[in-house]
Amino acid sequence: MEVVILDSGYKSYDFEKELFEKCGFTLKIYPTYHGEKAEKKIFAENADGILVRHTAIDEEFLAGLKNLKAVVRYGVGYDNVDVNTCTKYGIKVANVQGYANHSVSDHAMALMFSCSRAMWDVKSQLTQKFAAPPVPDVFELHDKTLGIIGLGRIGSEFCKKASPLFKQVLAADPYQPDAHFNRLSARKVSLFELLESSDVISTHCNLTSETRHLLDGPAFALMSKKPVVINTSRGEVIDEVALLDALQSDKIHSAGLDVYENEPTNADQEELINHPRTICTGHYAWYSDRAAIELQKRAAMNLFNFLTGNPVEDCLNA
Repeated sequence: MEVVILDSGYKSYDFEKELFEKCGFTLKIYPTYHGEKAEKKIFAENADGILVRHTAIDEEFLAGLKNLKAVVRYGVGYDNVDVNTCTKYGIKVANVQGYANHSVSDHAMALMFSCSRAMWDVKSQLTQKFAAPPVPDVFELHDKTLGIIGLGRIGSEFCKKASPLFKQVLAADPYQPDAHFNRLSARKVSLFELLESSDVISTHCNLTSETRHLLDGPAFALMSKKPVVINTSRGEVIDEVALLDALQSDKIHSAGLDVYENEPTNADQEELINHPRTICTGHYAWYSDRAAIELQKRAAMNLFNFLTGNPVEDCLNA
């Protein structure tokens, strides 16, 4: 059987090579991270299993791939993989859940602290306002309200780390039972109440048709407490045009972003990225030295188990 890795770019694929080749699989690695989708389809035309990062695995890509049995995405998000179409073709799909709970929640904490402490232009502060605050609205967290959108694995870990810092924690997640909120000492509220009552808002939801542009113009209009907004989930969860307007019209305090509607970012996003109250990092919240290794190993093991008939805990269409 043949295993194909698309969107290459990790430092090493030694684990994948050892795992698959010692068991008689042929392993092919597409030579670059980028590349034309049509070329990648030709490269994978005989694949029994595919490991993917960003290439769209949709009807167009899947049509004609007669041998394909399983697709595994390196990562938690899987919005580039059409699970329903894969299911139609009898193709199993998995992501890698839980590998980056600590790294992403740590990154969200770092963005939260950096924004609330106005650390978006520290070099200018050193030279122009030494010993003075860069802006007057630097604030403390102890008497504030934290709002968390999404209490899955990462949102829950973020809640555990952040909640001792705040007066109260509100959370919105229609798919979690009340007992889960109670275990985390978070008050279950509607999205409406969360947006209206939070001083810091951090998003930790998957990208779905429900959550695309969840934070749009009307949502920002509800934010009466001028909050810090943090996004380490998926870029499309926030309407960037509306976010820029909220920053420019002083509706929100600041924004800490690791993910964007277009990635890599382009010239159309420069005004948002260069806004004086944004802190932007380049989609590496998932990374830590430990998490990166776990991600590759678990993705490879998920695909190996699919192809050898073993159960896969991260299966998305069991």
